[in-house]
Amino acid sequence: MLITNATLVTLTDSGLLENHAVYIEGDKIKAIGLSAKLQAEYPDADTIDADGSLLMPGSICAHTHFYGAYARGMAIPGPAPKDFPEILQRLWWPLDKALDADAVRMSALVCLVDAVKHGTTTLIDHHASPNCIDGSLDIIANAVEQAGVRAVLCYEVTDRDGVAKTQAGIAENVRFLQAAKNRPMVSATFGLHASLTLSEKTLADCVSAAQGLDTGFHIHVAEHEADEWDSLQKYGKPVVHRLRDAGILGPKTIVAHAVHCDPWELEILRDTGTWVSHQPRSNMNNAVGAAQIDAMLTADMNLCLGNDGFSNNMWADWKTAYLLQKVTYGDPRRAPGDGIAKMALVNNARLASLFFPEQQIGKIEVGATADLIVVDYRPYTPLTAGNLAWHILFGFEASMVRTTIAAGRVLMRDRQLLTLDERAIMEEAKALAPSVWARYEQFARATL
Repeated sequence: MLITNATLVTLTDSGLLENHAVYIEGDKIKAIGLSAKLQAEYPDADTIDADGSLLMPGSICAHTHFYGAYARGMAIPGPAPKDFPEILQRLWWPLDKALDADAVRMSALVCLVDAVKHGTTTLIDHHASPNCIDGSLDIIANAVEQAGVRAVLCYEVTDRDGVAKTQAGIAENVRFLQAAKNRPMVSATFGLHASLTLSEKTLADCVSAAQGLDTGFHIHVAEHEADEWDSLQKYGKPVVHRLRDAGILGPKTIVAHAVHCDPWELEILRDTGTWVSHQPRSNMNNAVGAAQIDAMLTADMNLCLGNDGFSNNMWADWKTAYLLQKVTYGDPRRAPGDGIAKMALVNNARLASLFFPEQQIGKIEVGATADLIVVDYRPYTPLTAGNLAWHILFGFEASMVRTTIAAGRVLMRDRQLLTLDERAIMEEAKALAPSVWARYEQFARATL
C-alpha cells in the first residue's frame, strides 16, 4: 500500500516532510520518499491519496474502560452522588455487576468503533464484570481483533465481591497472560482495582500468581483521598508505600491517576520506573482534583495520557490536560504544550512498545509499525516540529481524522469504517441496553 501527497509528521529527527509518500508492506513501513519518486517505484500499489493532509502515527490511550460504555445516558437512582466513593458504590460497581457476556462484547465494540473513528490505534483497557469473569478477556480480545486495533487487556481483581470472585479474577489474568501470546494485536497485563479494595492477602496472592509471567500490574492509585485514607488507617502507610512493599510497582506496572500522591510517593513511582497515566476529563468529572503533572514531567517520570473510558478522541484529553492545570493553579505557565506532547506522543508510544516489543510504535520511519492516521488539517500558519503540540491543542478536531490504519490494515478509509459495521453494532448495543440498565438499577438501589 502506498500513501501519497502527505505531509509526514514523523515524530523523529526528520520532523515534518511535505509532499512525501509512505510505502507499507505487511505491517511495516518499507519506504519513505517524495511522492513522485515512490509512485514511480511502486506503480501497482494500492494507493491512498492524502491530498495534502497530514500523515501521522495513530493516537494511543494509556488507560481506558470499555466496560463503562453502557453508562452513557443512564440515570443513577436516588440523590446525586456527592463524591467519588459514592460514584463508585452507586454507579460503577453496580454497572459492572450488570454486565453479562453479550454486554461485555457490545461495550467493547462500541468503544472500538469510537477508537477507529478518532484515530486511536492502541488502547490499554482495564476490565471488570464480576458476574462474567471467566473468559471475559477473550470476549474483548475477539472484538479488538475484529476492529483491527491494538489493545492491552487485564481483569480488575478486587475483594469487594467475595473471595471466590477475587480468585476468579486472579485466574482470568493468569489465563489471559498466557493466551494473549498467540494474539499479535493483543497483549496483557495483570489488573487490580485499587488499594482500598485489596487486602494484604489478595495483594500477596496476585504477586505470587504473577511470578514467572513476565508481567507488571495495572492499578488505580490515589484517584481520591479515600484511597490514601484507607491505606493510612489500615496499614499505617500511604498507598504507594504499601504497593511498593507488596511488590506491585516496577517498570512494567501502570498506576492510573496518582492525583493525591505526596512528593515522597511520586519519588517512589519515579525511582521504581512505574508508569503513571493521567486522565484529566475523568478527574474533572469526578471532582477528584488535578494530578501534579508538572512535577512529574520535571522529574522525568514515565507519565502518560489516558481517557478512563471517556471518548477515544485523545486530542480532547490533550486539551483538557493543558487547561486543567492552568485553572487549578491560576498559572498559565502550567502544563506547557511540549509537556503534554511528551506524555501523549513520546511516553504513550514507549508504553505501547513495552507490550508490543517487536513493534516500533509511534513514529514514521523505515522499519516502524504502520499504525497511521490521515488528518485533514490544513494550517493557515506555519506548522513545524517545534510548534506541532500547539497546533494539536488549538487546531486539531476529532472530525479531521479521515483514514485510520493499524498494522498496515486500513480500518477506516475516507471516514468509512471497513472492519466494523457501525450501524449494526449500535443497534445491537441499543437492544441490549434495557436489560443491562434494569440489572444495574436493581444493584444500584440496593446501595441506597
